[in-house]
Amino acid sequence: MAREAHAADVAQFRRDGFLAGVPILDGREVAAHRARMVAAEASFGPLHYQAKVYTILRSPLELATHPRVVDVVKALIGPNVLLWNATYIVKEPHTPAFVSWHQDLAYWGLDGDDQVSMWLALSPARTEHGCMRMVPGSHRSGRRGHRTTHDDDNVLYQGQTVERVDESTAVACELDPGQASFHHGWTLHSSLPNVSDERRVGFNTQYLAPHMRQTQHERDTALLVCGVDDYGHFGKDIPAQSDLDPDAVERQRDLDRMVRETMGEHP
Repeated sequence: MAREAHAADVAQFRRDGFLAGVPILDGREVAAHRARMVAAEASFGPLHYQAKVYTILRSPLELATHPRVVDVVKALIGPNVLLWNATYIVKEPHTPAFVSWHQDLAYWGLDGDDQVSMWLALSPARTEHGCMRMVPGSHRSGRRGHRTTHDDDNVLYQGQTVERVDESTAVACELDPGQASFHHGWTLHSSLPNVSDERRVGFNTQYLAPHMRQTQHERDTALLVCGVDDYGHFGKDIPAQSDLDPDAVERQRDLDRMVRETMGEHP
């Protein structure tokens, strides 16, 4: 099932701003990683939107550095890759949680766009589950204006919303368990509520080329996953050596607060 990103994938990504349906895990691997997540939730509590979970759990570290994932990322942004963040994004069944139309890079504080995000399905992610929707080619228009909104059901920290999106052009990025999508930070995307009877579980990661820099503060961190970092613009995340080590959990709580502040959620 392995597939390395090749010229056609890169061309599609540059044209559309995303790839979808990229096979990463087989069914046995999905079940194992899903079970490890559920076990961690029983001890840690909800993992939804907890930042940098690869610093406290081995399973997300393995997923974020999976060779098939890294092959795609290297093809899209080059041989030197930093893992900047990773989190689970969970939509419980029959809940109103949604994500408004937005562009990631509009609120991350980064000084460039040599970046790619992955969304890996650990459960079915189809239209009824509230899968991601993307607007092909929208990344080529650069930054759009965003309006801060206040809606408790909006998953985004600031409820940041791009208005007047032509939804007739949007594509539903439906994924089977074990498949992933990859999208550019300027690609317009959103998702609707999960109206199904199933929990929708996704694993979301962000990767950067090392020359990128955080412009809002000097406390940001990342983990080198391949190649070299000749810049040192980020502090170094400590990858999990075991699950939920108490010292690692304490560090992750500080990292989570930092990420939330960086992305716009202030106390």
